Amino acid sequence: MNTTMYRSVLASVFLITSSCSIAQCDGWQQKVEYDLFIDLDVKDHSFIGTERIKYYNNSPDTIYRVFYHLYFNAFKPGSMMDVRSRTIKDPDKRISEKIHQLSPEEMGDLTVTELKQSGKALDIRHVGTILEVELAKVLLPGKSTLLEMKFEGQVPVQVRRSGRDNKEGIAYSMSQWYPKLCEFDEEGWHANPYIAREFHGVWGDFDLKISIDRNYTVASTGYLQNPQEIGHGYEQEGEKLNVPDGEKLTWHFSAPNVHDVAWAADPDYRHDITRMDDGTEFHFFYKNDSALFDAWQDAPPYMVQCFEYLNKTFGQYPYKKYSFVQGGDGGMEYPMMTLVTGKRSLKSLVGVSTHEAIHSWFQGVLASNESLYPWVDEGFTSYATSQTFAQLFPDHTSDPHGGARRGYLMIVESGEEEPLSTHADHYNSNMAYGIASYSKGELFLDQLSYVIGMDAFNDGMLQYFERCKFKHPSPRDLKRIMEKRSGLELDWYFEQWIFTTNTIDYSVQAVEQIGDSVFITLEKKGLMMMPIDLVITGKDGNAETHYIPLRIMRGSKKAEDPNGMTIHDNWPWTHPTYTLALAVSVEDLQRIEIDPSYRMVDIDRENNVLDLEDGLRFKIQR
Repeated sequence: MNTTMYRSVLASVFLITSSCSIAQCDGWQQKVEYDLFIDLDVKDHSFIGTERIKYYNNSPDTIYRVFYHLYFNAFKPGSMMDVRSRTIKDPDKRISEKIHQLSPEEMGDLTVTELKQSGKALDIRHVGTILEVELAKVLLPGKSTLLEMKFEGQVPVQVRRSGRDNKEGIAYSMSQWYPKLCEFDEEGWHANPYIAREFHGVWGDFDLKISIDRNYTVASTGYLQNPQEIGHGYEQEGEKLNVPDGEKLTWHFSAPNVHDVAWAADPDYRHDITRMDDGTEFHFFYKNDSALFDAWQDAPPYMVQCFEYLNKTFGQYPYKKYSFVQGGDGGMEYPMMTLVTGKRSLKSLVGVSTHEAIHSWFQGVLASNESLYPWVDEGFTSYATSQTFAQLFPDHTSDPHGGARRGYLMIVESGEEEPLSTHADHYNSNMAYGIASYSKGELFLDQLSYVIGMDAFNDGMLQYFERCKFKHPSPRDLKRIMEKRSGLELDWYFEQWIFTTNTIDYSVQAVEQIGDSVFITLEKKGLMMMPIDLVITGKDGNAETHYIPLRIMRGSKKAEDPNGMTIHDNWPWTHPTYTLALAVSVEDLQRIEIDPSYRMVDIDRENNVLDLEDGLRFKIQR
């Protein structure tokens, strides 16, 4: 099957599934209860651990085998991540040859030494970053099973996201560190090898214990259960600490209804706490370094404003804690916390912290399958970041999504664009993945607000969060919510923007005075269809909005202009031109412009505008 036919089949499956959906996000979800323990030796960076999980099969299928992610095994020379990072056409400089050059003492390792199902030993096979497991007893629909594991490993030198001794001297950034059960959903198992891209996980409740040298401060997903035993800035004022004698402390965290847990540790962490009016706590962990102090001290009020805006605009953050933690290799989100590099200016620190915190909505709580739909997480987070940053720094830009447009137009011009339907691991270049997932995903939402109107869009985003939180929604769930809110059909928009690389290009082709009317002809030059907002400004400065819906939309959006808009006959997408007749004189017109809001991602904005010369009476060709 050729590529075009394959994409067409994918689009058809997507739309058929969408049209058959009765309700949004009402399907089943698997569930897991984790009891995790890790004992870390800071001298040689080795660890041992135990994992006890109760796995609930809420699917209609019988499960015969299960899979676990073993992410640390990616940090070995010859791993799939290593080879992919060295052979892709534009290697990520953060990885490049680094994994290939790791010594045995520097590489990562995660090995399961024992796994039992209800006390019976299981056959297991380590296959790179995946553990394959044959169950001794099948797991029937509606039933649960107990899986008990022992594991050991080595923390790699920090290369990408996780590891030890990052470039800023943070001792441990412990993300993707434990054997993590793969997700099984309506599309089956998702046992994707780790090659540095995206994640997907099972909703669950985590009980986590971390045993580490007593001099280290730990930041983690979840709520600390034993502050009186730990200290390190967690104890309540006036309470006496009961720190046990010995070399190690055991930190105990509880994380309800999350799909992952991460933590970080360093002997020199400073720990600050800020609280919102609703009781949500923000924890800040950063090196006790005077060079970082000002930015990290000034950041908390911005993060309070950030969460206040997000709660109002995209839905209420459902947890009562969030931690901003210095670590990792840039910025990476995890449930209830983020790892960010900390040597930044205030605006840079607020920017990366805002973006990673917003992932809590789209990756932490909604949690679509990032591997299948990286643009739903990264793109939607980028859209909300641009909107939020404009609130935090009103003088920052008058065009919040301009950067995304410039990135998208650049890859269109390069000819290397790949469709959003591409699996995250299978983009042919890092550039194509990055611009699709971040920029084109951001523009998907900005442009959707143009298609259905800002009021319907804003209400739809809130409904999307409320109806689909903790349910791993797919794009079809968002589509049906937006259709119901707007009263419009949106198959065409999702199909075109997701499954193709078709571009949008509309132009003002001609203006002609005939009798008492002006005839304005518009041309559809690109392959992707769109409704048209046409704003006509007279020489008196008054502007009127004329709206041309697509026939395939089966309706019109509501007016966004407080002065209203004139709705005209719909435009069949098969017709290359559309002529609009207005009972005015061309001599009274000053400017004709398609989409002055710039939300329609037209690849040639120059032909969207026609400025009329004084006294013009004759046909104008573009």
